[in-house]
Amino acid sequence: MTKGNLINFKWRQLILSLGCLLLFIACNNSYPNDVQPLKVATDPTFIPFEIQTASSHLEGFDIDLMNAIAKVAGFTIQFESLPFDGMISTLQAKRVDAAISGITITAERLKTIAFSRPYFKAGLAIAVREDNQNIKDFNSLKGKKIAVQIGSTGADFAKTIPNAKISTFNSGSEFFQDLLNGNVDAVVSDAFATLYAIKNGKLKGIRVVADLLTQEYYGIATPKDSPHLDAINKAIATLLSNGTYKQIYQKWFNTEPPQLPDS
Repeated sequence: MTKGNLINFKWRQLILSLGCLLLFIACNNSYPNDVQPLKVATDPTFIPFEIQTASSHLEGFDIDLMNAIAKVAGFTIQFESLPFDGMISTLQAKRVDAAISGITITAERLKTIAFSRPYFKAGLAIAVREDNQNIKDFNSLKGKKIAVQIGSTGADFAKTIPNAKISTFNSGSEFFQDLLNGNVDAVVSDAFATLYAIKNGKLKGIRVVADLLTQEYYGIATPKDSPHLDAINKAIATLLSNGTYKQIYQKWFNTEPPQLPDS
């Protein structure tokens, strides 16, 4: 090998080595921490928390809050639409990193998944047709036909109503239509979602009766050993302290947000 060929050979070796090094770096940093998508499941039928517009754009209280959390925590969000009753099992299987869709923090759910600190104070309400004067409270529901959403705390609560005939549905639009059609006597569901729909004219002929049946707190759900939970909690704390949470709450509910517990 001549001196010139030897130099060319060494240059080729150097270029090849640099190429391999760059490829190794690229493969191990294809999703740096500051841009790696956080897969977040949500059910776009839970208005006003999740809404899918005609152009397939997602909006709502939960969507605004999750985007604000991502901005503070340095996440890039990738929302994935998922039926509500499939969220817990999807989190258990770690097919998504988190889920936000008005998911109530319960002792039963905490056995298999983890939750962020509470981000919303909610509760269950009874909805009936406007002309129904017989159902006024929990005791009035005995023996009645009750509609609920599959996998919801409303479905769990309905099981405690003596002799109730329970019908389950995938979404609010389905069970409210059944109520209007006279196929069920009442719906047990989230109070805020129901009141919002009534206020905006989406549920004509339906009213909410009496006080809330329960007091609940929503949390952002994650797998048990999520590496993102601490960052999510810190971001929620920041949004509560800097006024961003209040702005989002007032945008969607036009009232002052209640105090939330730390855990």
